[in-house]
Amino acid sequence: MIDRQKFNENFQYFEKDIIVEIIDIFESEYDERFTSLRDNIVQRDFNKLKFNAHSLKGVIANFMDPVTIDLSRRLDEKAKNKEEAGLDGLFEELKSKSDELRVALQTIKSELTS
Repeated sequence: MIDRQKFNENFQYFEKDIIVEIIDIFESEYDERFTSLRDNIVQRDFNKLKFNAHSLKGVIANFMDPVTIDLSRRLDEKAKNKEEAGLDGLFEELKSKSDELRVALQTIKSELTS
């Protein structure tokens, strides 16, 4: 769940159309990001997984959703440590919570464009 107070503080100096554009970019990259993460996990390519998980963590951090931030951080750490245990479950949880984040961002986008 997005912390709306922190979200608003983070984007307080941005015009509404810029916030909408940031949300749209996240949305447009979403499927490819998660496909890459899944492929990295299946192939146990920890170097690419580290890069992609770290990148996702940075993007998600902008939206002030502590659950997805923590899950992406944990995936980043597992990749860094080449730790296979629990990797698939963590990915599935991150994907599920990120899907919820997408819905919340679409709600914010609707509020900003109405």
